[in-house]
Amino acid sequence: MHRWSLFALLLVTCIDVSIQKKIKLAPQTLSRGWGDDITWVKTYEDGLKTMKESKRPLMVIHHLQDCPHSQALKKAFVADKTIQKMAKSDFVMLNLTHETTDKNLAPDGHYVPRILFVDPSMTVRTDIVGKYSNSRYNYGPSDMALLAENMKKAKLLLHTEL
Repeated sequence: MHRWSLFALLLVTCIDVSIQKKIKLAPQTLSRGWGDDITWVKTYEDGLKTMKESKRPLMVIHHLQDCPHSQALKKAFVADKTIQKMAKSDFVMLNLTHETTDKNLAPDGHYVPRILFVDPSMTVRTDIVGKYSNSRYNYGPSDMALLAENMKKAKLLLHTEL
């Protein structure tokens, strides 16, 4: 009986360690949890290149992995099927956890989260803003309808401008 108890304890310990290793070794994708079905570009430069080639606007999401506001926005972004569909089919998508050298991507400061759009003419769309006057490109979890409308604006203006 003692042997069986020892065997069971050893088996449970091995299974637990195996599960922990699998969890720790899960590969980090470019989505960083913003939508695994979306094709994400790796860098801002890659985004600009892909945008010009595809003639689709670039959507840049600045965030931090450990920021509670970024995490809340990410959760709402992933849960919104309309936004996920547009992001997947109508935009070149980039999410950044660091700043770029392009100062145009911080027109009103370096804060997170913030979302900006760049059109294929290489123009940062500073006219497409969220609802906050002190952080114009910030969106919260309750702003998904506004974000979806702004995504439609970025898409529609693209067609009328080209």
